[in-house]
Amino acid sequence: MRWLSLLAACLLSSPLSAQVPKSPDAPEGTRTSKDVSYGPHERNKLDLTVPKADKPLPLVIWVHGGGWEFGDKAGNPAVLLLAKGYAVASINYRYSKQAVFPAQLHDCKAAVRFLRDNAAKYNLDPNAFGVWGASAGGHLVALLGTTGDVPELEGDAKTKTSSKVQAVCDWFGPTDLTKLSPQGAAANPVTKLLGGSTGEKAELAKLANPITHVTKNDAPFLTFHGDKDSLVPVSQSELLQAALTKAGVESELVVLKGADHGNGEFRTQVGNAENRKKLLAFFDRHLKAAPPK
Repeated sequence: MRWLSLLAACLLSSPLSAQVPKSPDAPEGTRTSKDVSYGPHERNKLDLTVPKADKPLPLVIWVHGGGWEFGDKAGNPAVLLLAKGYAVASINYRYSKQAVFPAQLHDCKAAVRFLRDNAAKYNLDPNAFGVWGASAGGHLVALLGTTGDVPELEGDAKTKTSSKVQAVCDWFGPTDLTKLSPQGAAANPVTKLLGGSTGEKAELAKLANPITHVTKNDAPFLTFHGDKDSLVPVSQSELLQAALTKAGVESELVVLKGADHGNGEFRTQVGNAENRKKLLAFFDRHLKAAPPK
């Protein structure tokens, strides 16, 4: 598998070709549905790629980064799982300039519910949904993993379908936003997300922190973070790891030595044989033959 070169391309700022599923590793008969609407807003669109299979497949949903204010569903590293017996999706969600938090989480949850409601149509296993995200997307997937039992964060749900996920892979996502939004920094991405500084929006900042919602019933986590991250300090993931461990949630934090915020060193280390095996084993363990939840 040409994991390293494809993974590096997926993490570059410019997205991959729109023909994402045409990875050389995509099995014969793989089908893609692009720009599927999962909600009422302009950016409530997703791409879904499903290999041909004689039984429902586990699904991994990619959530893009971009400081909650830019980014796109194109360039989905989860396509590398297609050859391993997974369906993969990639979603867009509302930018902070369009709506403040928790709109972004509401959108992610709506996408999960939509895919679960349509599991039979797309040949998906509704009990085996994993999520994977980077940076702002890492923040959102961490919230998906910790708020499946928080009704006030479900948004305007049209169905009673669960938004819970069964596995979370978090790449250098923020957690405690109060440490990332200096007072008076109007241009700060966190300030834009909350519609004000964390001092002004203290309750909302608390709501936006996945650590706030950690319980023993949360999904298992696998987190990768560089110890030289200049945008989201590794301490952000260390705080989440400590909370998950204290609650008894299965979780692992992999600290990548010398790696910055998704830079070349991060790409090289997260794609090496050991970490590649770790990532694949994590999803296999929790999404293949996953018990109903």
